[in-house]
Amino acid sequence: MRYVDGFVLAVPKKNIPAYRRMAHKAGKVWRDHGALEFRECVADDVKNGKWTSFPRSVKLKKGETVFFSYIVYKSRAHRDRVLAKVMKDKRLAGMMDMKDMPFDGKRMIYGGFKSLVEL
Repeated sequence: MRYVDGFVLAVPKKNIPAYRRMAHKAGKVWRDHGALEFRECVADDVKNGKWTSFPRSVKLKKGETVFFSYIVYKSRAHRDRVLAKVMKDKRLAGMMDMKDMPFDGKRMIYGGFKSLVEL
């Protein structure tokens, strides 16, 4: 079964081009080091729920949109090996500084997940 790192974050709509450039660069690095898939998905049909929802989870503000992103690996051990290489990759130098990101990293939700069903 595969292993997935998942992310939900709010991106100001005016920063989507910068986010796309950053994500494209990061995705290339992850794939070069062995990630099986790298996806960045922008909200299309995401409503603000009464109790909980994607917008509520990231405290979405006016002028922002939600992104759902994920990276797929063979296993958690594979993820750990890939991530160790990614974090040392010089192509990401400067990209990991939270103050320079095109989104508020403090409102990003992320975690690692074991696949339960794969069809």
